[in-house]
Formats: sequence, structure tokens, C-alpha cells
Amino acid sequence: RMLDMGFIHDVNRIIKLIPTRRQTLFFSATMPKEIKALANTLLTNPEMVVVTPISSTAETVEQSMVFVETAEKKDVLLDLLTVNSTPSVLVFTRTKHGADRVVKILAKSKITAAAIHGNKSQNARQNALNGFKQQKIRVLVATDIAARGIDIDDLSLVVNYDLPNVPETYVHRIGRTGRAGANGQAISFCNQEERAYLKDIQKLIGRTIDLHPSYC
Repeated sequence: RMLDMGFIHDVNRIIKLIPTRRQTLFFSATMPKEIKALANTLLTNPEMVVVTPISSTAETVEQSMVFVETAEKKDVLLDLLTVNSTPSVLVFTRTKHGADRVVKILAKSKITAAAIHGNKSQNARQNALNGFKQQKIRVLVATDIAARGIDIDDLSLVVNYDLPNVPETYVHRIGRTGRAGANGQAISFCNQEERAYLKDIQKLIGRTIDLHPSYC
């Protein structure tokens, strides 16, 4: 993720300062072809070890889809949070602005929420994460980059407010729930413009995501 976060120049500077004879290891939950090609420019004849297929999703995660126009996504989210008593919900957006906008929408409805993204300071992100883990904050709204490394016990609901434009990211997102044999739920919103993303995601995971029974 350091490569597609815009840190490639920083990585290159570090590489110039370390010995030429070295062992370089890359670890990633996903490996899109663009990042693989970029990584290969930094490595010499690398060996790739795949521990788990990136297309696999845990059977313990119940996946569902809601087809909804952009302007109505906020209403569906508020409805889900009203009928669902889950104490902790992780919501993903594609952009930093989108994350902040969702937090404002939830705050107006008296739902405790915080956003974590690249424009937030490390302290702000850590405070938001701590509040979420302690269930002082019910909803954590995150971009994919800021959410890297987050490990939350007993997280039973993930909401994709925006579908990711990289299908592997979907696998990584919903993998935050349904861990250690526990059951989890992943609900994804999809507007007309995101239909192509949905098609790529379903091709990757090898299945059709069912419509959510409450929003068919």
C-alpha cells in the first residue's frame, strides 16, 4: 500500500540509502497488477509466495448488496443503523471528503461517528480508533488507506458506502468482519456508476452477491 499511497518517491530515497546487497521483502494482502509491475522495478528476480488466494472471502461473512442512487445512500445507511443494534459498524468510502460527509450526516442524526483518512493527524486517527474499540464511537468511517492495519475484535458489520474501484480491495474490506470463526455481515451500496465495479468484484470472488432482503 505504500506504493499506491503516493510514497513511491520516499521508498526510492530509502532504497538509495541502504546497501545494494540486501534482502527485500514485500508483504501485501492484495497485489493489483499495477502495483506488482511497480514493485518489480524495485526488485531483482523476485520470488512470489501466495499464502491465501486474494479472491477468497470467508464463509462466515454474509454478503449482500443494495442498489441505491447516490443521493439516497445516506438514507439507507441511517435506516440500517436504526434497525440494526450492532454496537460497532465500520463504513468504507472511496474518498476523504466522502468520509467526512458521512460523519456529518450521522452526527445530525445523533449517531456517534468519526472519520479516519490521510488528512487526519496520527493522533486524531488513533483517538478515533481507540474510541471505536472502546465503543464510545459507534461508527468508524474510513478510507482504504487509513484503514490499513486496523484490527478490531468482535466487529460484526462492515458497510461499503462506496464500492471500491479495485476489486481486491473489496475482499480486504469485508475481511475485517467474520474473523476467528465468528459470523459477520458485509452490506454494499451500489449506484448506477458503480455497476462496473460490482461486475469486477463478482468476477474476482466467483459469485453473485445477493440483494439485501430489506431493500430488494
